[in-house]
Amino acid sequence: MENQQEGPVRRERSARRRRVLLASAAGCVVLGGVLVLLPRERSAEPAPPSPGALAMEAVGSGVPAALPGLTELIEERRNAVRKRPRDATSWAVLGAAYVERGRRLADPAYYPRAEKALRTSLSVRPRNTRALEGLAALSNARRDFPAARRWGEAALKLEPRRWTTYPLLIDAYTGLGEYKAAKRTLDRLTRLRSGPAVLARAAAVYRDRGWREDAAASLADAAAGARAPAERAAYLERAGQLAFERGDLDVALRHFREAVRLDPDQFAARAGQGRTLAALGRTTEALNAYRAALAGQPCPRYALELGELYESLGMPEAARERYGLLRERVRRAAAGGADEELVLGRFEADHGDPKAAVRRLRAEWRRQPGTEVADALGWALYRAGETDEALRFALTATDTERGGGVLDAASMYHRGMIEQKLNRHGAARRHLTEALRINPHFSPLHAPAARTATEALGEPPDEGVPEMDGGAG
Repeated sequence: MENQQEGPVRRERSARRRRVLLASAAGCVVLGGVLVLLPRERSAEPAPPSPGALAMEAVGSGVPAALPGLTELIEERRNAVRKRPRDATSWAVLGAAYVERGRRLADPAYYPRAEKALRTSLSVRPRNTRALEGLAALSNARRDFPAARRWGEAALKLEPRRWTTYPLLIDAYTGLGEYKAAKRTLDRLTRLRSGPAVLARAAAVYRDRGWREDAAASLADAAAGARAPAERAAYLERAGQLAFERGDLDVALRHFREAVRLDPDQFAARAGQGRTLAALGRTTEALNAYRAALAGQPCPRYALELGELYESLGMPEAARERYGLLRERVRRAAAGGADEELVLGRFEADHGDPKAAVRRLRAEWRRQPGTEVADALGWALYRAGETDEALRFALTATDTERGGGVLDAASMYHRGMIEQKLNRHGAARRHLTEALRINPHFSPLHAPAARTATEALGEPPDEGVPEMDGGAG
C-alpha cells in the first residue's frame, strides 16, 4: 500500500523538478557546450532629450543649436521668468537663445529682446558671467566688436578659467584686427579645453593666418566629434566655405549638401551651395539655392551675391530687386542695433555711389580696423578714383604681419587691379594671377574681370639673364 501511494507522490515531485528545470532553461541556451544566458527582460531605454534640452546644452556651451530647439527653449524660459522674475539664470539663457535665433534667421528684431533679457539678468545678479558672455555674443552678432571685447574681458575677469568666454573674445579680437591677441586667446583656450567647439574656433584662427590645411583638418575633426546634427552641420558649412575659398568646388559642394541634409535650417550652407553651383556653371540650381537661403535667412550678403549673379547673367531687373532687399535688410539691422556697414559699403562701391562707400567704410575702419574692412575700403577708394590711398589699404589687407594671411582671391584681385591702375604692371600681373590660382571662380562678376585684366597685361617681359662681370665668381 505504501509503495502504491509512493508512486504518484514521486511522479509529482519529478514533474515539479522538470518544470523548474525547464523554467531555468528558458533563460539560457547551450551552444557548443557553452552555457549562454539570455536576457529575460530589457529595461526601458531613457527617453531622448527634448529639442529644448538640446538647445539649452548647446547655448550653454557656445555651440550651434537647432532652430526648433531654440523655439522651445525660448518659450520655456519666457514662462520661467514670468513665474520667477528674479531668476538671473533663466534671464541669461533667454537672452542667449534670442541671440542665437536672431543670428540663425538674420533677424535683428531678436537683438533688442536679447539685450533686455541679458541686462535684466545682470541687474538681478551683477557678478554674472553667463549674462556677460551673452552680451559679448550679442555684440559679436551685431558686429560691434569693441563692445564684444569689453563684455568678454569683463566675463573673463570674473572667471578666468571659464572656457566658453574665450571663443567670444577671439571673434571680437579678429573683428578689431587684433590678430595676435586672437592667437594668444586661442592658445589659452586650448590649454583649458579640447573638443569640437574648440577645434572649430581654432580653424577660424588658422584660416585668418593663411594655414588652410590646418584649418581644414581642424574642421574635419570638429565635424567628426560633434554630438548634435545642427552642430555638425555648422562645422561642415564652415568646411565648405574654406574649400570654396581654395577653389576646391567639388569638396565644397559635398560639405554644403551634407550640412543641409543634417540640418535643413542651415541656410548659410544653402547660400554656399548657390555660390558653388554658380562657379560650376549650374546656374538654375544656383539660383534656386540662393532663393532658398534668402527665404530662410535674408542676410544682406546673400542678397548681394545673388544680385551679382543675376547681373552676370544679363538680368538687371532681377539684380536690382535683390539690391533693394539688401538695402532693406541693412535698414532693419540698424533698427536692431546691428552694423551692416561693411556689406553696404561693398555694395555701394560696385553698384551704387563709391564716394558714399568710402565715407561709410572710413567710419567703420575707425571703429574696428580688421582686414575685411581694410580690403573693402581700399576697393571703394579705387572705385572712387583715389588710387594712391587705395593701395595703402590693399597692402594692409594682404599684410601677413598685420593679419591678412588668408590671402583670399577677392583681396588679391583688388590689390592687382589697384596696382594695374598705378602702372605697377609686374605686381599687378603677379597678384591677379594669384587670385585666379587661388580660386578661378571667386565671383561671377569679378573673376572674368580678373582674367581680362591679366590677358591685357600679357606675359612678363623676357629680359634675359644679366651678364656677370669678369671679377665675379
